[in-house]
Amino acid sequence: MSMTSIIFTLFCYLSILLFVIGLSYKIIQYWQTPAPLKISIAPAPLTRTGVFVRIAAEVFLFKSLFRASKWTWFFGWIFHWALVLLFIRHLGYFWPGDTPEVLLKTEPFKYASFPLIIGLTGLLGRRIFVDRIRYISAPSDYLMLILLIVIGASGMLMTFALYYPDMGLVYSFAEGLVTLNWSELPSELIFLAHIFLAFTLIAIFPISKLLHTPGVFFSPTLNQVDNARKRRHISSWAMQKETEKEIFIEHNLEKDE
Repeated sequence: MSMTSIIFTLFCYLSILLFVIGLSYKIIQYWQTPAPLKISIAPAPLTRTGVFVRIAAEVFLFKSLFRASKWTWFFGWIFHWALVLLFIRHLGYFWPGDTPEVLLKTEPFKYASFPLIIGLTGLLGRRIFVDRIRYISAPSDYLMLILLIVIGASGMLMTFALYYPDMGLVYSFAEGLVTLNWSELPSELIFLAHIFLAFTLIAIFPISKLLHTPGVFFSPTLNQVDNARKRRHISSWAMQKETEKEIFIEHNLEKDE
């Protein structure tokens, strides 16, 4: 293997390691964060089934975003669904052994790169041209969108503009990452740039605003049942403190007696 292939292989594993450790840490942090108050957004569901339906509507339809801004919803929705289709298409590269027939039929998914770029461009334009959004935007917000656009554009160049890398080497390299049977990388610069930026995105995922992906499931405004009038809400940490307080009071009463 060339030095370039060795460096990229190590970088891929490092990116995945940072992603797994960082994301696991954030999920545990979200899970352990106290939610002492009922703060669900009205109209809130009254049952757990209703909470499930509400979160599903947010995840698949972006319901609250649709109510807030139709244009933002449109660009965000087509971008996210295009990203899902392209992710499925790329699974075939990393599948060890014979690729399942269902993944061999995902070739049309390559056209999802067009709505991907349209959605990202719309979201970037929103941050540039809408005053109230530009005011609250940080440099990282622009950089993440630009990074995603460059990744998508480089992939489109390889797919539609005849900048084809050696696909045999691509499949061997990707499969080798999974099977630990490492192989040589294609030498085309556009391919190297594409995978470098893609794995950079994976590495910084746990410290970016992309954490809204798992975070939506832990949002107390979405995942709480609106039953505050029927049932007292006490978080686990508050219940423990309440028990300790009762024990302390009982102990002092016994001493007084």
